[in-house]
Amino acid sequence: MAEERGERRGRRRDREQPRDREEEASELVDKLVGINRVAKTVKGGKNFGFAALVVVGDQKGRAGFGKGKAREVPEAIRKATEEAKRNMVRIPLREGRTLHHDGNGRHGAGKVVLRAAPPGTGVIAGGPMRAVMEVLGVQDVVGKSIGSSNPYNMVRATFDALKGQANPRTVASKRGLKVQDVIARRTDGVSEAGMADSAN
Repeated sequence: MAEERGERRGRRRDREQPRDREEEASELVDKLVGINRVAKTVKGGKNFGFAALVVVGDQKGRAGFGKGKAREVPEAIRKATEEAKRNMVRIPLREGRTLHHDGNGRHGAGKVVLRAAPPGTGVIAGGPMRAVMEVLGVQDVVGKSIGSSNPYNMVRATFDALKGQANPRTVASKRGLKVQDVIARRTDGVSEAGMADSAN
């Protein structure tokens, strides 16, 4: 009897796990950033294929990117999407709509500058940076790309800038301060706008 119960429980777990994975996958949003035609030179000539760059996110502070190569476009996109899901990282967001502070990112010749913005600003960023912000769930941000316009370098530089984001709670615990003290010291446009509103 005990063995039968154990088997039943095991079956239930097996049934539940795929559902959880499906629900998580359905919540994710993916965007195709770029697709290139690539060639591999072999003894008999050239083998042509496609390389895809995809960003994936849940629009709640998690995002990742991946690249994939295949003979056909759909297969390249599928490979890139799977890699992006495996490489997802969590980024702390302020009020679930913007960044906590300004940040700089760099990868190779690609450099980006990201700035926190007050409500109603929207996503002011171009190309690959916009795709990353949209899947991440950022609603107000100002981004500028300085340097390489290569989408691979821009996406990596954007993630480099995002990984440098720090939560006020984490900063406060490291410095031995209260969260309110850390927030009060902000000098970005968002804090200044908030202070002006409260003064009025």
